[in-house]
Amino acid sequence: MKINADHIINKIHGCLMGVACGDAMGMPTSMMSSDAVKKLFPDGVDDFYDAPVGHSIHNGYKAGTVTDDTQQTLMVAEAIIEDGQVNPTKIAQKILQWAERVNAFDTPMLGPSSLRALQAIQNGEDIERAGSFGDTNGASMRISPVGIFSAGDIERTVENVALACLPTHNTNIAIAGASAIACAIGTAITSKSSIKTIIKLALEASDKGMSKGTPWLGASIRKRTELALQYIEQEFEQNKVIQYLYDVIGTSTATTETVPTALAIVAYCNGDPVKTIKFAATLGGDADTIGAIAGGISGAISGISAFPIAYIDLIERVNRLDLNSYARRLADMIIEKAEATQWR
Repeated sequence: MKINADHIINKIHGCLMGVACGDAMGMPTSMMSSDAVKKLFPDGVDDFYDAPVGHSIHNGYKAGTVTDDTQQTLMVAEAIIEDGQVNPTKIAQKILQWAERVNAFDTPMLGPSSLRALQAIQNGEDIERAGSFGDTNGASMRISPVGIFSAGDIERTVENVALACLPTHNTNIAIAGASAIACAIGTAITSKSSIKTIIKLALEASDKGMSKGTPWLGASIRKRTELALQYIEQEFEQNKVIQYLYDVIGTSTATTETVPTALAIVAYCNGDPVKTIKFAATLGGDADTIGAIAGGISGAISGISAFPIAYIDLIERVNRLDLNSYARRLADMIIEKAEATQWR
């Protein structure tokens, strides 16, 4: 089966741009309450803005600046590109080197699971143990390169996600959530599946992911996602959907809130990345991470062509990421294998 390389690059580039745009647009409202977002943006977030003065994490960030969500995602991508596989040791090294380079340990930049695990690794802890308590959304936020590399195969996706999660998020909840996101992205890139099918397969991957890692307590990702989807099937007014997701499904750093909310946003916005990232930024809570995750999925569904040129130019000018280069290198890794198989 001959694969259209340009099409795959377009989809992967869209995924990575969705991560970066969702991250950057959600940066100013990250960790704000719903009421605080409404006060600052009464008509919703509709563009990229500077972080508000005194922001608890991103003070001084200019409009279009990405956060650790995108930066860690690219560290995972580099590890996969350099090793040709998902190597947990390489991923740990890349993320630790990045954290030291940007002085992440002396800022509120890192999430609780990553901070604890990376400090343990710094102090000589084996990566087999370092991530045994990591249950938050840091794994899901940076998992898109694993989804791209795994190309929508559920079994392969879950195995690779478990490897990627080992250093910092080696719990069943974190692996399950990251498996759902990775599978959604891989399926969107390699198939013409409907959004309903993409989410169905994502939840199958999540169920399989629950058998991996350290057993941990938490709500069901599947059931919370299904609850969110049931609501958006009945309610079409965006402000009501936003408030429901914030109040009921949740927008905290918990994987069991972030993943169901992100999947629901993708469904509600029908895979449109621009609508998706504006919606996520207006939510409040962990808006940059939810935006990065939902934006990555929607970007994979719609491709880079769905993004305004102004968005792409701003992200690249402010952050100098060269996402197209990452997309091409990741595409090169999967196309040869794909031509020997039958993608859905």
